Amino acid sequence: MGRLDTIRAMINLSQLSLRRGPRLLFEAANLVIHPGQRVGLTGANGTGKSSLFAMIRNEIHADSGDLTLPESWVIAHVAQETPAVNIPAIDYVLQGDAELNQLLTQLTQAEQTNDGHLQTQLHDKLGLIDGYTARSRAAKLLHGLGFSADQQENAVTTFSGGWRMRLNLAQALMCRSDLLLLDEPTNHLDLEAVYWLEEWLRSYSGTLLVISHDREFLDRVVTQIAHIEQQRIKLYTGNYSDFEVARAEHLANQQSAYQKQQSEIAHIRDFVNRFKAKATKAKQAQSRIKALERMEKIAPAHVDSPFHFSFFQPRRLTTPILALDKASVGYQQTPLIDNIKLNLAPGDRIGLLGPNGAGKSTLIKLIAGELQPLTGKRREGKDIVIGYFAQHQLEQLRPEDSALNHLQRLDPMATEQDCRNFLGGFGFNGDTALEPVAPFSGGEKARLVLALLVYQRPALLLLDEPTNHLDLEMRLALNMALQEFEGALVVVSHDRYFLRNVTDDLWLVADGKATVFDGDLDDYRQLRLGRDSSNDIEKNTLGNNTKKLDRQAAAQQRQKLQPLRNQVKKAEQVLDKLNAELAKIEGLLADTSLYEMANKEKLKTLLQQQAATKSALEQAEMDWLDASEILENAETAEV
Repeated sequence: MGRLDTIRAMINLSQLSLRRGPRLLFEAANLVIHPGQRVGLTGANGTGKSSLFAMIRNEIHADSGDLTLPESWVIAHVAQETPAVNIPAIDYVLQGDAELNQLLTQLTQAEQTNDGHLQTQLHDKLGLIDGYTARSRAAKLLHGLGFSADQQENAVTTFSGGWRMRLNLAQALMCRSDLLLLDEPTNHLDLEAVYWLEEWLRSYSGTLLVISHDREFLDRVVTQIAHIEQQRIKLYTGNYSDFEVARAEHLANQQSAYQKQQSEIAHIRDFVNRFKAKATKAKQAQSRIKALERMEKIAPAHVDSPFHFSFFQPRRLTTPILALDKASVGYQQTPLIDNIKLNLAPGDRIGLLGPNGAGKSTLIKLIAGELQPLTGKRREGKDIVIGYFAQHQLEQLRPEDSALNHLQRLDPMATEQDCRNFLGGFGFNGDTALEPVAPFSGGEKARLVLALLVYQRPALLLLDEPTNHLDLEMRLALNMALQEFEGALVVVSHDRYFLRNVTDDLWLVADGKATVFDGDLDDYRQLRLGRDSSNDIEKNTLGNNTKKLDRQAAAQQRQKLQPLRNQVKKAEQVLDKLNAELAKIEGLLADTSLYEMANKEKLKTLLQQQAATKSALEQAEMDWLDASEILENAETAEV
């Protein structure tokens, strides 16, 4: 192959510069992407990721330099608008294969003119492009993205905006493309659809360019990261986790960034140590420490993040913060979920799992008080503040008001400078804080809604897909801030990295029930993928043959680790006992009559008991941490 042919067989950016209005997006940028590569395109919002896609699709042109790719390549992308057509969903998806539709149109015309020779030629061409299996392939795409068999025959106009975006995604995947461009493809998907899409993309034979802020999605799908910063594009080998490590090393070699890195790492280390000292719940302590230690490793790659904020102490905490007792919830007196039993206490962190339509968002609305139980009871603590984030709240912002106006409406007594300082942590600096929110992007609106929630100091935080529209830097900042949140948290998210790091317990919403899920996100992935592959006889047979061996190995493992688990359990029991004793003592100390002169000795005794119990509790926490670490190391060694 000659040099010219080699150049034509790739995407090549050479000394490319581009302005959009007054903003310089690229200056003398260079990038080479070879056929078959799967590349994740990353960078802060506004750095030019979507503009690069527009250039590849020949919608805009560079100010200078060149962008070349093979002229023969078929490029597929996800349309942002869905026409209001009455054709069935599956026929809409089939329109994604332009060559197929052209051949079918020509075949219809040949049949009308009785041109047998042309019909034979067209049937041969249809066979070469697997045209006769196109409808079944379209049905598989729709099934993978969550459409039932009945829904596949429904008219496009009957679907909501989020489901229409899924139709557009299916249409793009239906195209037999050489290059596939995906811009935030997981934003309108639930976890089940994300799992399916990952597997589909891993088997895609063309060249893939994907913009995503979902780090686990990128880790599973891409083999290179093209990162945009300072008007240049740098290509890193590996997935997103590999990129973070490589970029951290790169920044560490820059003296100007070094001190800031060290300050950020020291802050995280200090936070880990402070958390260990005040941990009062075993599961929360363990998960928080693991999450923070992971963040410490990636912190250097994010020292230039513009987002830094933390949650305030809740205005009021009660135990429980909120309870659901045999509650059912649904619409028009028809229950979607029955017999819900839930007690939310300070420090509880729950992630809701379940297929689309099972009722995750409905359950959050019940907890928030936006829906009342059809049966059973919902009780919330007195004077608590509930912070509820959902996508519809972005549209409830006042378009003519600025971010500063929104915050001042919450707290008229706050000074303008204090409000601007607070908003700066969410990226609303300088004049941005004074601009009307009407032209804000989805990410900017989401950041503002989060800022308003944080400012209200909630005891209970309900987050329904909070990371949609948020870039990686803001997701990490939210992740960090939630580590110190002292209230209760319930979250629905398809961002697995986010779920892993901010939740301690998972609940499964499915089949009309909401119950604790006995497993982690990897178990849930296997559950969903296993259910989707239930017709794979060979896989099922293999699984049945190995189940007995797996059970035997698991039993041996449990027996070997049981003494260590007993130590951890004993330490947890001591913690529970001391916490109960401390709560009892502090309850007595809350009696105002105790502080009268006649009760001076009783007060003195109780204060001594309080100090002794706190000291014992601190030692018990350290004993639990030591026992848990020994158990974790033993479990890791066995893997």
